[in-house]
Amino acid sequence: MERISVGASKKYEVVIGRGLLDRCGELVSEVKPACRTALITDDIVDGLYADRTEQSLREAGFSVSKYVFPHGEQSKDLKNYERILEFLLKEGLSRGDLIVALGGGVCGDMAGFAAATYLRGMDYVQIPTTFLAAVDSSVGGKTAVDLGEGKNLVGAFHQPIQVICDADTLSTLPRDIFADGSAESIKYGVLGDRDIIEIFSKGKVQDELSHIIARAVKTKSDYVERDEFDNGMRMFLNLGHTAGHAIEKLSGLSITHGHAVAIGMVIVTDAAEKLGICEPGSAAELRQILTRNGLPISTSFTGEEIGRAAQSDKKRRGDSLKLVLPRRIGECMLYDAQADRLGEIFSLSEAVKR
Repeated sequence: MERISVGASKKYEVVIGRGLLDRCGELVSEVKPACRTALITDDIVDGLYADRTEQSLREAGFSVSKYVFPHGEQSKDLKNYERILEFLLKEGLSRGDLIVALGGGVCGDMAGFAAATYLRGMDYVQIPTTFLAAVDSSVGGKTAVDLGEGKNLVGAFHQPIQVICDADTLSTLPRDIFADGSAESIKYGVLGDRDIIEIFSKGKVQDELSHIIARAVKTKSDYVERDEFDNGMRMFLNLGHTAGHAIEKLSGLSITHGHAVAIGMVIVTDAAEKLGICEPGSAAELRQILTRNGLPISTSFTGEEIGRAAQSDKKRRGDSLKLVLPRRIGECMLYDAQADRLGEIFSLSEAVKR
């Protein structure tokens, strides 16, 4: 078991290891006295892990009530968020009680937003059960729901009091869903972690899961500590996301987040090479790594379509936004781009439809 401290405005630990689900009550007790607890999860994770989680919490003295919502990004909306708030009220939870988010990024984002806003804020714990959530969304305090115009447009910064990553829960993930987490992990490699690049290049991911999660969490925590509210350095974590979120939107969410981010990384790396910013051959290296790990490297949408869909990106500031462009695999920069030029930039890539 490894513990990584996140030094945000609210300091907390990310606990990583195997067999932690059956110890979650004991671990949560380290940071929160026994209290009323709302366990929030989706209808798939409920059948896999909710009973064990609830039993562990009850054995540690927590009084648990459970809220289950339909799985999938389409559930991350204001209607389901409102239903969670009504559930918390019905169950009599107070500001001194606890929310436990058991599931992937959709669950963590939505439960976290409920925790940030119910009675003006209460504590919550993240227990990610997907590779993607373990290496990315469970850490850093970003909570949100989607609007029809785009992802994560309504939300708040609200740090958890603890994150518990049980690598054993990743064993039940379908290959495509596991690959979503691979994409976000590879992102950390492109940003600067050559060790992660080596692991994914060799294809020995399953043997190194806890190690990958730990390295990803440590990298993300470094960015969060320097820029908790996403006004500077933390923007680097958006690598591949401006184009990726647009691709998700254009596909009607049929393309999952990690797959879209993989394509988005190829688009910006390719474009950066064409602009003379990125070392030649970087896009080819990235394509090879992504392909080896079951991820797509092209899209059926044009650069202009992606650029238009990206206009509502939440990181837009007036008429411009900052794109994260690689200089090489392992080093990136922030590039000021006019919003109306995004389509032109994305069209430089061979990954988009001609």
